[in-house]
Amino acid sequence: MKRGLGYILAFVFTLTLLACSNNKMDDEGLTDNEKLELLDAKIEKHPKDASLYANRAMLLMNLGRTLEATADIEKAVSIEPRNVEYHLRQADVYFARGDVEKSYKALSEAERLAPENMEVQLKMGEVTFYSRDYDRSLKCLSKVTEKEPDNRTALFMTGFIYKEKGDTLSAVQLLRRVCDLYPDYSPAFEELGVLYASHNNPLAEEYLGTVIQMDSTNTNALYALAMYHQDRGEMDAAENLYQRIVGINPRSADSWHNLGYIEMTYYHDYKRAIELFDSALTIDPYMESALHNQQVAREAMK
Repeated sequence: MKRGLGYILAFVFTLTLLACSNNKMDDEGLTDNEKLELLDAKIEKHPKDASLYANRAMLLMNLGRTLEATADIEKAVSIEPRNVEYHLRQADVYFARGDVEKSYKALSEAERLAPENMEVQLKMGEVTFYSRDYDRSLKCLSKVTEKEPDNRTALFMTGFIYKEKGDTLSAVQLLRRVCDLYPDYSPAFEELGVLYASHNNPLAEEYLGTVIQMDSTNTNALYALAMYHQDRGEMDAAENLYQRIVGINPRSADSWHNLGYIEMTYYHDYKRAIELFDSALTIDPYMESALHNQQVAREAMK
């Protein structure tokens, strides 16, 4: 299954955006441009008010204007260099720009100012996780769980890191704990389902099925379950799931390829297999497995 860290990185970045969205201003009902104009006017009147620059930075970042957001949050920090919240927001802005080192540097300053602040430690764990510095990430996350043993994000990310490091037993224990504590938290069920599927454990159906019940359009869970059935030789079940995926996301090249593979190897319908491999190659012209299997199907037809 071609997932790698893509899913979890998206999850981490979502956490950052959620953190930004919690910094609300008292201008509900206005459009973003109206909010921006209002902040511009306020800053012109109060050019030394750090909170105005910080709020405008978050708004600019949500609008995708990260360079301007960087200038604003740096201005806020320069006015109030001991404000931990501004260093946290600065880390968010750098993180959104993909500058992990600067993000970590901002968090290190926040930690120096407030060493007991668990939000700082959690964000440090996220940023170092993003850069795949797993040992440093585990150190930060452990500080969070020491004080907050049931912290969902810290437990989930720690479990994921254990999975990446090959410690399956620890990963399963932590992810199951997250599922028990937070039964509506689909990412934990999904990761656990993927883990079980990789070991051909029937529990994969239970956990991935739970994710799909929560969100019938979750193509990651559908794909993982389809691969589980395909690896077990349960081609009808796998085919039905791949068909569901391409119905939701017609640009899923892997699903088109796997449908072609099933047609070729299970049904021996080489013409149909070639058509499905064509669908995959239309999306990804350099997909080696589709190119190879299409040639195999053509040779079989001859």
